[in-house]
Amino acid sequence: MTGNLKRTALFDLYATYGGKTIDFGGWELPVQFSSIKAEHEAVRTKAGLFDVSHMGEVIVRGQGALPFLQKMVTNDVSKLQDGQAQYTAMCYVDGGTVDDLLIYKRSENNYLLVVNASNIEKDLEWMNKFATSDVEIIDESTSYGLLALQGPAAQQVLQKLTDEPLETIKFFRFKENVAVADHKVLISRTGYTGEDGFEIYGSPESLVSLWSEILKAGESEGVIPAGLGARDTLRFEACLPLYGQELSKDISPLEAGIGFVVKVNKEEDYNGKDCLVSQKTNGIPRKLIGLEMIDKGIPRTGYKVFIDDTEIGRVTTGTQSPTLKKNIGLALLKRQHADIGTKVEVEIRNKRLQAVIVETPFYKRK
Repeated sequence: MTGNLKRTALFDLYATYGGKTIDFGGWELPVQFSSIKAEHEAVRTKAGLFDVSHMGEVIVRGQGALPFLQKMVTNDVSKLQDGQAQYTAMCYVDGGTVDDLLIYKRSENNYLLVVNASNIEKDLEWMNKFATSDVEIIDESTSYGLLALQGPAAQQVLQKLTDEPLETIKFFRFKENVAVADHKVLISRTGYTGEDGFEIYGSPESLVSLWSEILKAGESEGVIPAGLGARDTLRFEACLPLYGQELSKDISPLEAGIGFVVKVNKEEDYNGKDCLVSQKTNGIPRKLIGLEMIDKGIPRTGYKVFIDDTEIGRVTTGTQSPTLKKNIGLALLKRQHADIGTKVEVEIRNKRLQAVIVETPFYKRK
């Protein structure tokens, strides 16, 4: 690895647990510790612990915080109560996606935004462009570390380290200043794996200690450290979009299948609203669909999809699903060809291989 890659505070611990690192958007992060399949399986059946401290944290506060956020994002932030989180998208004027993000409402006029690591600078630049004098936008990314404990055993394991009754933190809710093994952290019941679990925000120093303490507490339940490889296969099976693949400046949230975060009836005039209303009214030009291979082959990111000799779109993500043991993919196709059951061909190594459009998500937690 080159010396100019950014590292999280936990970097020195990776080797202790067998971590193999890669360059991920300018960060040196673990792609796996044991194996992607073992880590994937652990999260689906027990629990896995991820270091996701590369994510960006931005404070938006002040008298104008709510009107500002309503202008910036597609979801309705006014619906948030204190201690509640919301998934949303930030769009350009043409409806393309700047980023997908989480908004945590801490109190009136005080919000924490969690943005994708590779988009921190771009997001800040975009937000500052529209900031009014009664809004403060503060990049706190270096003050926070972030761990994600995901899987059916997550609550049982984390409860060993805190007196806070974790069952009271419902899905997309959070609590601040929770003592976990004597460290004060923010705990939210959110994640990016399709499983139940928690995201734990705290000072980078606190999370270095917590990493080891959580793994020790979860040893009897089979909790293991997990890397970006399993994070990707897990989120992909649950059809959670990845910025740069399912979402981009050229792909709207509606095309990417996250229309539930686009409130076209929101009174406020937000960036991209006109285009998104038009897409919702007239139909989206392209649609994100699920593919299952009929022929033997794995549909990878960027592979072309055809009907007869006409190119109708491209694969955004694909792999052999560790849970379903099938070769599957997500692809952005022209809307008229996106019906479930439609047979298509994926170009893999200069060969056209048969696939069929299937229902998504590929995996849903019972």
